[in-house]
Amino acid sequence: MSRDRGCSSKAPARTRTGLSTASRHAHRRRTMRNLPYWHPTSLRSGVLRGPLPLTGLLPSVTFAPVMSAIVMVTSVGDEEQANGIARELVLRRHAACVNILSGVKSVYRWQGKICRDSEYVLMIKTLESEYESVASTVRELHDYDLPEILAFGIRKGDEDFLDWIAQSLDKEAEFGDEEDLPDPEQL
Repeated sequence: MSRDRGCSSKAPARTRTGLSTASRHAHRRRTMRNLPYWHPTSLRSGVLRGPLPLTGLLPSVTFAPVMSAIVMVTSVGDEEQANGIARELVLRRHAACVNILSGVKSVYRWQGKICRDSEYVLMIKTLESEYESVASTVRELHDYDLPEILAFGIRKGDEDFLDWIAQSLDKEAEFGDEEDLPDPEQL
């Protein structure tokens, strides 16, 4: 007798493993559900998706340190104010370092008018835990009605440099706050 291929059978088709295709897929979904995987859209970004196992199956996966370094940015109208804010942030140990960038031209809308000014931008290296202290100090010392206060997370950086940021902000550390700065008038 020949088998009629057009006829549907109530029993699922079997494969070499003895399981139907539907059973194999269901088994795979159950066993793979809790394993991390590379999602096709995340291959470019290198983001591992799915729950991470607690057993250490992926030793290359590392977690961000508890103290996350950030870079905060603000802009001021003159060099004297830039130096004053930078000095206070470092002196109060809210920032490890403040870079002052001069010659910045800003175009912005303020109170219905388009304005253009020369400004100084302060790049403030600090920790996420110091955000409120930095923002408060900037508001206290800033001349603007609405100072720019932005923070950006650091995704990667030299570990020694990031450790230095944390050590510089340690308020219990026993290092002096002597200034090794020339008078701003001499610069």
